[in-house]
This record gives sequence, structure tokens and C-alpha cells, in this order.
Amino acid sequence: MSDDLVTYAQDGAVAIITLNRPKSLNPLNLPTLEALDLAVVRAETDKSVRVLVFTGAGDKAFVAGGDIPDLVTRRGLEHYLDFGERIHAVFRRIETCDKPTIAAINGWALGGGTELLLSTDIRVAVQSAQLGLPEINLGLFPGAGGSQRLMRQIPLCKAKEMMFLGNRISAEEAERLGLINKVVPNDALMEEVMKMARAMAKKSPLVLKILKRAMVDGDEMPLRAALRHEHAMIGLVFDTDDAHEGCTAFIEKRPAEFQGK
Repeated sequence: MSDDLVTYAQDGAVAIITLNRPKSLNPLNLPTLEALDLAVVRAETDKSVRVLVFTGAGDKAFVAGGDIPDLVTRRGLEHYLDFGERIHAVFRRIETCDKPTIAAINGWALGGGTELLLSTDIRVAVQSAQLGLPEINLGLFPGAGGSQRLMRQIPLCKAKEMMFLGNRISAEEAERLGLINKVVPNDALMEEVMKMARAMAKKSPLVLKILKRAMVDGDEMPLRAALRHEHAMIGLVFDTDDAHEGCTAFIEKRPAEFQGK
């Protein structure tokens, strides 16, 4: 993994993955996506990591979109087989990661930046952040999952407005739409994100894994099938030591000590 493109740090049980091209506002190109993928795999496979945090370097942009000079050179089949296939695979890996993911949105999240945060579980943004899918202004449309994920996460009419007009929205508006969880002062972002991440890291990693799988799978099922899936998955949870530890700790009025078993 190239530290010039993506940096990886660990704070206790939290992996912090940073898009690290601040001079160009952290755009996504193929080498950056490959580095991001390696960082996610590293965190996924490290048993000491329980939560993943994604952020951007600098104080202006989370990810300001795709690398436009690179995109303008592409043609359809090449894009489909190369960049398009890679970005879809990386974002799907993040979306289905068995560990909770948090986007720490430190600035502009435009185009691919919004599409990246749509793949995460929890989103916290600074007050100065702006979000948007401006691809229509380039004669394109969101092609890294945005055209499908956005309309599943906010009202359809608002998703269409954002994509048809290509306008940016403020962090406050994104919070009102339910696109992000919380807006914080610019100087409090990582403090708030790490507070949330550490709280999640104290929960049972095994139960979080099963819960997240139930939610990701259930989102793609009809309700009847999703409820039956949930029924089966909670049955699995009752076979875990962590479930019995949590209930016992509650009865004994002490903090639970989850071991992921």
C-alpha cells in the first residue's frame, strides 16, 4: 500500500484510513482505489481492529470526487472493465465489511466522495462540509453506486433533485435528509468520531458482525424474507458466549466484557 496515496493508522481497536492527496483535494483514481482496497482488507483481517474510520487529509476535502483529467481520457468498455469495476468492488467491500465503518467528513464530499460515504455505516461531518453529486454538470451521472444507493437512503424526490441538478448541499441539509448522522464544529470532528468508534469497539464484535450481515442482506430482500432471515440470525447470536456475558453482566450490574466468541 502506498503511504503517499492512503495512510493507515491504528488507535486501540480503531483503524483510521486516510485518503492522502490533499493538494488535489483527495480525488479518486485507480492507484488510490487500489491503495484504499488494501487498507480496507488490512483492517478487515486484523482481529485487533473492531471499527474502521475513513477520512481525508487536509482541512478542505474528504474526497472532492474523481480525478477529472484521468476520467476524460476514458472510453466506455475500458472504464467498465478497469476503473468502474474497481471502484464498485472497493465501495461494496466497505459497504459489506463485517466491522462498523464511520466516515469522518472533514470537508467537501463530492461525486465519488459522496458515493464513498454512502457505503459507510455512520457519517459525521464538519459544519463547513459540502456534499453533492455534480456529475451531471460534466455530462455524466453518478456511476460508483451513487445513482442506486442515494435513492435507497433519502427520499426519492430529493435524490433525483441532487443528481438532476448537480448542486451541492450543506452538512446541515445533509443531516436533515438523513444522509449524515451528525454535524460538529470543524475542530471537533475526530474527537467526536473517535468517541463513537471507541464506544462501538466495546460492543461484541461477533454480534456486530452478525447484526450488520442481517441488515445488509435484509436490505436486499422482501420484508417477509428479511424477517425470516433476522429470525435465523438472532438464533445464531444466542449461541454466542457474548450474548450470555451481556445478559449476565446486566443481571450482576457490571460492565460486560465481550470477547468476540
